[in-house]
Amino acid sequence: MRKAFALAAAGTLTAAALTGCGGKQDAATVDAGGDVTCNVANDTRIGIATGNATGVYFALGNAYAEQIAATGGKVKATAAETGASVQNIQQLVAGEFDVAFSLADSAADAVNGTNSFTSKQPIQALARIHTNYTQVIVRKAAGIKDVAGMKGKRVSTGSPKSGTEVIAKRVLTAAGLNPDKDVQAQRLDLVKTVDGMKDGSIDALFWSGGLPTPGITDLLTTSADQVEFLDITGLLPELKKINPVYETGTIPATTYKTAADVPTIVVPNFLLVRENLDANVACVLTKTLFDRKPQLEQANAAAKQITLEQARKTDPVVLHRGAVAALDGLNAPK
Repeated sequence: MRKAFALAAAGTLTAAALTGCGGKQDAATVDAGGDVTCNVANDTRIGIATGNATGVYFALGNAYAEQIAATGGKVKATAAETGASVQNIQQLVAGEFDVAFSLADSAADAVNGTNSFTSKQPIQALARIHTNYTQVIVRKAAGIKDVAGMKGKRVSTGSPKSGTEVIAKRVLTAAGLNPDKDVQAQRLDLVKTVDGMKDGSIDALFWSGGLPTPGITDLLTTSADQVEFLDITGLLPELKKINPVYETGTIPATTYKTAADVPTIVVPNFLLVRENLDANVACVLTKTLFDRKPQLEQANAAAKQITLEQARKTDPVVLHRGAVAALDGLNAPK
């Protein structure tokens, strides 16, 4: 899947990479105000920050980039593998990307200037998209029956500066553990995490992703008799004290062919942009998300959860005015 979408060794999109033929600059411009027409007159290339290579962000981000190009307009896009939410927001604000996938809790921290962010970040949303499911899996041989039982164990808490790492630390804290001292934290991407679960070098993993997540499908397909999900819903009251966006949800048994449905904790995802992004570019990006939804669903079933009914529900992150114009034109409920 990495094909043409893996950017540079650093996985970031710089201004230099946004220079077209003959040295023409085609980076997305700053919003100049005025009416939103949803028409972009000049060639414009944007970078999309996604997530781990075997996660839903990466699958949908690549498909989204393809569909932006398929509209035949002036806007083209390239998606890149990243560490996900927190890193995505940091690089979005730094101008290294123009669109970023993010969990709602990390986005809320960003606009409020809390937790991973020391000041309020100038970001806005294009739309609420699919829901992330907190997937907590343990090796049966490790004898872990609940999150508190992870004390002293080797636990993958996700990539550094990812939304998975944020929620993993919060879940561990809610269970009465110090995530920096009570577990042997392994800050690994999903590919290395799954490999570690298979070879026994990791006892448990946290993953926050859509359904199905390809990497989790791989683990459950090859090692179904050696691993099992944990039900973490009993920790929800403590998590909601940190951020009210957390809710209960269910991973259907059909998702990973488990013996039964798995109750868990869920959090929405947002597509984010800088607050000063050209409103017409933001309008095109938002409209494409919904106009090309059937094609996105072919890339990953999580795209089925992208709906106009949920699109505006991005509080506390403000919708970009270009996104508002697009959603108004699509008759999205207010």
